Amino acid sequence: MTDTTVDQRFVELNTQSLRAAGRGSLDEAATLADRSADIGSLLGVALSTYLRTSEHDGVYDRPGAFEAFIAGGGNVDLYRRTSAALARSYPGAGSLLDIGCGNGLALVPALRQSATVPPELDLVEPGQDLLDHALAALTATALPIRITAWRMGLNPFLDSAPATQRWDLAQSTFALQSIEPGPRSAALRQLAQRVDRLVIIDFDVPDEKAGSAEHLRGLAARYERGLAEYDDTRDLVAQGFLMPVLLGQITPTTPRTNWEHTAEFWRAQVADAGFRNVTVRPLTDYWSAPAFHLTADGAAR
Repeated sequence: MTDTTVDQRFVELNTQSLRAAGRGSLDEAATLADRSADIGSLLGVALSTYLRTSEHDGVYDRPGAFEAFIAGGGNVDLYRRTSAALARSYPGAGSLLDIGCGNGLALVPALRQSATVPPELDLVEPGQDLLDHALAALTATALPIRITAWRMGLNPFLDSAPATQRWDLAQSTFALQSIEPGPRSAALRQLAQRVDRLVIIDFDVPDEKAGSAEHLRGLAARYERGLAEYDDTRDLVAQGFLMPVLLGQITPTTPRTNWEHTAEFWRAQVADAGFRNVTVRPLTDYWSAPAFHLTADGAAR
């Protein structure tokens, strides 16, 4: 699909750059990105800078970049809508498991907005700085909640948690995409037996073959749009977060950090894990893909 909101010269050159990067031809990819940057492409500038940098941090090695990303651009409205959707799930929940809570940007406003809050809260987040920031934000609310924090990923958390531990509600916002589909399915199967309700908010991403012309052109257009939403923090956001996420999807040299899917894939994966009454609703539009709101009942409910 042609994106008429982005200069097609940018899309063409950046598509060629991404294709070269996917082959492992990083010098060629950087040269093509230079050409794109020369005619005004923000993605061209970001790609050229990143590809010519010898040392690359992991996506969450610079938490400030991720936090600048989610605090700006279209994320402001996205997180506002996300928090409102979460808040509607809290009344009646005695215990809440937040999977991949990040710095609490979605969770804390949701708790503040809710008529009642779950008195028991478990946070699962592998990033120490992000987890510390979430805990500080939660403490500042002075809400009557007992908080337990776990600095680890979901799969090791479920493997180590007591077998009898259950939650009334589990939620995850834009975090389960960071788990490969196989281990994610395994975690969802465990969750289906241990939670009464599940809420997932993520992106309805087109089903395109990785590295195909359609896939690369879509990435080039979407990331050009995304970078345009930032100003003072654009370089930090690009180099510390967006470029490693982008290149991790297509290159053999950058570790992959996310596995995004269509909303239908998410619905089927959750249902296959044993959840019942799985419902998917649109949440809002966004520069990379529309966001959806999935709800489901646990297997034993």
